[in-house]
Amino acid sequence: MNWISEVVRPKIKTLFKRETPDNLWIKCPETGQVVFHKDVEANQWVIPGSNHHMRISATQRLQLMFDGATWLDVAVPEVPVDPLKFRDEKRYVDRLKDARAKTGQQDAFKVGFGRVDELPMTIAVQDFGFMGGSLGMAAGEAFIKGAETALDKKTPYVLFAGSGGARMQEGILSLMQMPRTTVAIRRLRDAKLPYIVVLTNPTTGGVTASYAMLGDVHLAEPGALIGFAGPRVIEQTIREKLPDGFQRSEYLKEHGMVDAVVHRHDLKATVARLSRLSVQPHL
Repeated sequence: MNWISEVVRPKIKTLFKRETPDNLWIKCPETGQVVFHKDVEANQWVIPGSNHHMRISATQRLQLMFDGATWLDVAVPEVPVDPLKFRDEKRYVDRLKDARAKTGQQDAFKVGFGRVDELPMTIAVQDFGFMGGSLGMAAGEAFIKGAETALDKKTPYVLFAGSGGARMQEGILSLMQMPRTTVAIRRLRDAKLPYIVVLTNPTTGGVTASYAMLGDVHLAEPGALIGFAGPRVIEQTIREKLPDGFQRSEYLKEHGMVDAVVHRHDLKATVARLSRLSVQPHL
């Protein structure tokens, strides 16, 4: 045994080792650029240089939108847990427990009421971090509760959509949320209250096929993937190469599916401006 190399040297290395937090740096998914975590946070979770918009939680989104980062949480009705007793690689109830522990939320939606540029507003946010922001009974109830809150408070209703689609573990009960949320949107229109949708990365599946594309105005963050099926599935189905940037927000803006692509720094002001235009009395 070499006492110097196997005992002394490791102890010296340990003595001078500097602990580095795991979250000190963030790597850009697009360019591989490594950026200081605090710089990205200060830039509203947009990578400086590449302009890549990172995914953020529902709470972070509400903090960015509401004045003073303060709002009232809207209580969401409870729904039956695992009504189909679904199990794949693990039980659905266990997946829910894991998602709740990871995000600190009960489900994929968070609804808040507060002021945006001094204008009263109701905002619902889908959190992709909770089982891919999937649409289930709880998410459907949360969306409808947000619409009812907007009707009760007579405020604009703003949705930040971000989802992989319907929640397979709830089967037909998940798909039933699509017509239910559509009825809630119809009630907003009958009351002449604006419904503004902000599409974030990604917004796909049954969410895109329902309430995410029924807004009075559709905004999108730069580079967001927006569509029903993913590009790989489409290419395999039609057996053709898709155009560059297909299903990205900029491509959809050029082809009339999205009204505007708005940088995260400008979203609050843009949503407030649109809301003020829509709630002003007609002359």
